[in-house]
Amino acid sequence: MNRQYNSDRHLRRSVRLKGYDYSQSGAYFVTVVTLNRLPVLGKVVDGEMLPNSTGQSVADAWEWLAERYTYVELDEYMVMPNHLHGILVISNDVKRGSQTAPTARKPLGRLVAAFKAVSTKQVNIAHGTPGQPLWQRNFYEHVIRNDEEMDRIREYIATNPMQWETDAENPDIDIKSHT
Repeated sequence: MNRQYNSDRHLRRSVRLKGYDYSQSGAYFVTVVTLNRLPVLGKVVDGEMLPNSTGQSVADAWEWLAERYTYVELDEYMVMPNHLHGILVISNDVKRGSQTAPTARKPLGRLVAAFKAVSTKQVNIAHGTPGQPLWQRNFYEHVIRNDEEMDRIREYIATNPMQWETDAENPDIDIKSHT
């Protein structure tokens, strides 16, 4: 890393809510975007997302979060060609017993980091590309505050493939011609 990159990194503004405890129980809408927004996770055909092997590895890694962390539940999610939208719920309920001593819950950022690490490792193993990055730095999150918001976000995620032809994340369209 060069010195300029290091100093730029520390100047970036955080998108997280100041003072908010992201390890507390709640539902969170998360979007994670591939490096350079490249559509490496599959394609949308006739409004349906068709994940490729990389996209399936990403879906498996997302589901791994709920298998690995007893306090994590997954709600609606969708792997898109160059991003993943998902609702992650941090719960006070422990789904099953653990053979190890209980530890503090990871905050949302560390859970997303674990997902990114596991998915990247799986993709790199499958493609023989050790050390190759898959994801952009950081992620988008939104604290879901009520049932109406939850329903609206679920609908947005479920219908995202049908909106792909006009989606700002779609690298194959000229956004200026759609505004």
